[in-house]
Amino acid sequence: MKYIKIHPADNVAVALEDMKKGDTVGTDGSLIGLCEDISRGHKIALEDIPEGKPVIKYGNRIGIADRYIEKGSWVHTHNVRTALSENAKYVYEHTDYEPEKSEERFFMGYKRPDGKTGIRNEIWIIPTVGCVNSIAESLVRNNQDLIKGSIDGLYAFTHPYGCSQMGDDHATTKKLLASLVRHPNAGGVLVLSLGCENLTLEQFKTELMEWNESRVKFLVCQDVQDEVSEGSRLLRELADYVGSFEREKVSASELIVGLKCGGSDGLSGITANPAVGRFSDRLIAMGGSTVLTEVPEMFGAESILFNRCKNIDVFNKAVKMVNGFKDYFVSHGQVVYENPSPGNKAGGITTLEDKSCGCVQKGGSAEIVDVLGYAESVNKKGLSLLSGPGNDMVSTTDLTAAGAHMILFTTGRGTPFGAPAPTVKISTNTALYEKKKSWIDFNAGGIAEGKETIDEAGERLLDYVLEVASGKKTRTEEGGYREIAIFKDGVTL
Repeated sequence: MKYIKIHPADNVAVALEDMKKGDTVGTDGSLIGLCEDISRGHKIALEDIPEGKPVIKYGNRIGIADRYIEKGSWVHTHNVRTALSENAKYVYEHTDYEPEKSEERFFMGYKRPDGKTGIRNEIWIIPTVGCVNSIAESLVRNNQDLIKGSIDGLYAFTHPYGCSQMGDDHATTKKLLASLVRHPNAGGVLVLSLGCENLTLEQFKTELMEWNESRVKFLVCQDVQDEVSEGSRLLRELADYVGSFEREKVSASELIVGLKCGGSDGLSGITANPAVGRFSDRLIAMGGSTVLTEVPEMFGAESILFNRCKNIDVFNKAVKMVNGFKDYFVSHGQVVYENPSPGNKAGGITTLEDKSCGCVQKGGSAEIVDVLGYAESVNKKGLSLLSGPGNDMVSTTDLTAAGAHMILFTTGRGTPFGAPAPTVKISTNTALYEKKKSWIDFNAGGIAEGKETIDEAGERLLDYVLEVASGKKTRTEEGGYREIAIFKDGVTL
């Protein structure tokens, strides 16, 4: 199969491999010859598209013809413009959802005293301020001997904030870091402070509200003579506690999985994202939860999601979230539709609508049960929307803070980074999987090659997720790639 027409209403097809001028595509019983070479992932006009008329893909408008487009031509940024604006109006047209039935599945996880479950049993060091980053990293290097038995690892999540911030930025940093401290993949946490920063330890403890003193330790570096030896002592205490946990059989209904894409290409919305969507539906049918973020990458496809909101209250929260992000763009003098990166465009994504319609495929078909603020914890079973930007590092940190046990990250061009939670990289095409085996965990490219259906890939992905939840390491874990990035909007003092 060299090309695909995704939806019956589409007036473009997508090349599934590089195609040459003169190659033909079939539509409604007739053949169209290509007017030019067209690369894999890029669009082909299936009919003449007059200037000003919509370009349809996924059954949705993804842009407007900027000039006359002859059938058989390459359809991309040179002849298509966005149709987005900052002033869209939304109407709730509820789509009925009939949840599928599924047999219960299990994984081997760590049950925590607070009722949560972790899929890793790690010790985390969370600095409250960037000034102690080097100390945190030194403590990790000097205490690798603690990783034994059921302890899966020791990690520090450094960042540049916690001081010289005001207002919302200060509150955002405090909230995000506290959410990470609560994450069930961390069997124990050392909160590392300097002592004179804006984010005081007293403020941080107020944000945490409550904690298990065996699980969470605090160290203010200015209060001790030797912060390295004192930190090592506290880590040993944490290791004694963390090492007491062993994996147990846990229902898949306890899993929370974050959904993310990055380095996308023209196959993202055809292979990997729909496969993730199928996985999401299957997990939700078992009583589990998934979380979709990247609000700017909902622009142009938001109505698809809004009509799946469980009720009018969830719809109103979703509209508020999207409009809030549009206001954020406008307040900084930016347009809402400038999003596809150079790599996205090189891979065949033309407009933000094109990217968004592919992006939301990760959410499957389940109803949306809740809309969460930045770093707000998942508290309802099912599919939730999470407020956050499209930036890979910021949004995966956000997903982790919301409680995602792991993150499914689809990519057509590849990326090596990892979030604090295990990050499963899913390739949209087999060529990437073969080229970057040290980055990619799971290949969805077989869908484009006709080797498996979306349902089959989704089922295979479910099996893989349960393996990762039971301890199988992802490529990013094997490489030690873990980092965080905190959303920032305001002044730095």
